[in-house]
Amino acid sequence: MNSSFWKGKRVFITGHTGFKGSWLSIWLQHLGSVLTGYSLEPPTTPSLFKLAKVSDGMNSVEGDVRDSDGLKVSLLESKPEIVIHMAAQPLVRESYQRPVDTFETNILGTVNLFEAVRGCSSVQAVVNITTDKCYENKEWIWGYREHEAIGGRDPYSASKACAELVSSAYRESFFESEANRVALATARAGNVIGGGDWAKDRLMTDLIYAFTKGKPLQIRNPNAIRPWQHVLEPLRGYLMLAERLYDEGSSFAEAWNFGPKDEDVKPVSWLVEYLSKFWNDSTEWKIQLGDHPHEANHLKLDISKANSRLGWVPQINLEKALQMTAEWSIQVSRGADARTTTMKQIISYQKNIQSLHGN
Repeated sequence: MNSSFWKGKRVFITGHTGFKGSWLSIWLQHLGSVLTGYSLEPPTTPSLFKLAKVSDGMNSVEGDVRDSDGLKVSLLESKPEIVIHMAAQPLVRESYQRPVDTFETNILGTVNLFEAVRGCSSVQAVVNITTDKCYENKEWIWGYREHEAIGGRDPYSASKACAELVSSAYRESFFESEANRVALATARAGNVIGGGDWAKDRLMTDLIYAFTKGKPLQIRNPNAIRPWQHVLEPLRGYLMLAERLYDEGSSFAEAWNFGPKDEDVKPVSWLVEYLSKFWNDSTEWKIQLGDHPHEANHLKLDISKANSRLGWVPQINLEKALQMTAEWSIQVSRGADARTTTMKQIISYQKNIQSLHGN
């Protein structure tokens, strides 16, 4: 990652009020980018976006990606060079309750963004953030590679698989053939953890709430295996990918996986046991009874492509990621400033990366 690349770059982010969007916005503000964000109000209360006063360092526009006209106006006015599309309905269980909203936001919202990009001559690179759940899950024990079949049993996964198809269609039909070429790539990340995530039905959110309140944690599937990673890891991957798209164009305009190393692909029960010892040995957990909508049991990504072609390698192991998440939560719950706490972790992470790579 070239930190100096981002100074003065005009960047347009959709979904900047969400958990990952807030971390990315704070990081890009630190790097000196000129940011415009387009998103609905923060999806949770509390939210990292408001606690960390993310809007103070950027042009923050309240809008819905389903509003094609509003999205187009905001994009044209900001004259971005790079677009990072993060706006989504991101929850599997929520997608069962709101399938229409999920499909409209995740598919039509992506179409609307690409149509806006087609009419904006300043855009040179677009990174569309999808998900590791876009793959047709066969409960394999090995990681999915970027050329594997996509699909989705639940509305969320299916909608993100469709967003991948939409990206491929726009890339091949428009962005590679028009005079004003745009390098478009998709990024598929694993299960992201970090301080400031209050989204419902997420393991870390429920776990930290239970630990903080001294209540037993209820989990749906302790044996579910996921590619856990700290939020800064895929964000660095997105930025590295955007840099290559901007500098080298279509040779990097394809799908990319960003996940943890094999040893950090763990079951839910492992995370709960590890964090309970780190936080409070007296914490208990139990299986949540009742019927639950289908969720994949085993999910793992093959990240060799990002390793070899982008030079992206995970730098935070799972134990460290859990510690950073817990420390952030403990400090903020005790009155520490959310923005300062977030910035300290970003700066520390960035310094570690720079020292490892000698720049």
